[in-house]
Amino acid sequence: MSSPANPTTRVACHTSAPRIGDLAGNCDRSVDAVRAAVAAGADLVVLPELVTSGYVFASVEEAAGVAIGPDHDVFTRWARAAGDAVVVGGFCERGCGGTLFNSAAVVDRTGVLAVYRKLHLWDEEKRFFAAGDELPPVLDVRFGRLAPLICYDLEFPELTRHLALAGAEVLAVPTNWPLGPRPDGERPPEVVIAMAAARVNRVVVVCCDRTGTERGQRWTAGTTVVGADGWPVAVQDEGLLVTDVDLAPTRDKRLTERAHLFEDRRTDLY
Repeated sequence: MSSPANPTTRVACHTSAPRIGDLAGNCDRSVDAVRAAVAAGADLVVLPELVTSGYVFASVEEAAGVAIGPDHDVFTRWARAAGDAVVVGGFCERGCGGTLFNSAAVVDRTGVLAVYRKLHLWDEEKRFFAAGDELPPVLDVRFGRLAPLICYDLEFPELTRHLALAGAEVLAVPTNWPLGPRPDGERPPEVVIAMAAARVNRVVVVCCDRTGTERGQRWTAGTTVVGADGWPVAVQDEGLLVTDVDLAPTRDKRLTERAHLFEDRRTDLY
């Protein structure tokens, strides 16, 4: 697929607080978020990790009670609301034999384009989920080339570099970032990692975080869109963020006339 002539893409993220165990309500609110983003002209809509289920499960049984498959009605509803946009959002997936995965669906008006299962499980997630065993897909969509990641995945530079080498121009990252200590005035460390991934690969990184407190766990509410130069384009701590990003720089990996991010790799040594 050739790159679109107009490389400007409108990105929307909805920073929300899914309610643990409230599958029906979370699904309704996620559909409303997609509609609002599309009404604002979004080409890409990113929702938080596990947006349909909530995150801090008390047991495997509780997680299983809100697990759904890619054929669930919520994805049909996202597709109906999507218009010309692509939607990426997290859900608790029930796989074959009842195995649970922390997954992200990529949806457009035609339906589910792909389901990605989180490769790198964070901490307590290992109690509930199996890790995925397939790399994220790089998808040709209307505005360019898109790859989904989920939260902790972003902290593995081997993975983000692989996706960039595979042609990804935008990394869409549903997240649930636990709030942790940091020095006054500093960005959340996860945002710094997103900035680094964007900079060293010359890709756009779209991180949609959640907000609120769930069973005592406070969340960072650090939704951030990072341009291909590694600098944040927009941040939001609650509600709908809409911003335009330029994909043109993602299609040229030269930093200067003689410095090239990919060609300068020493693949003879590492």
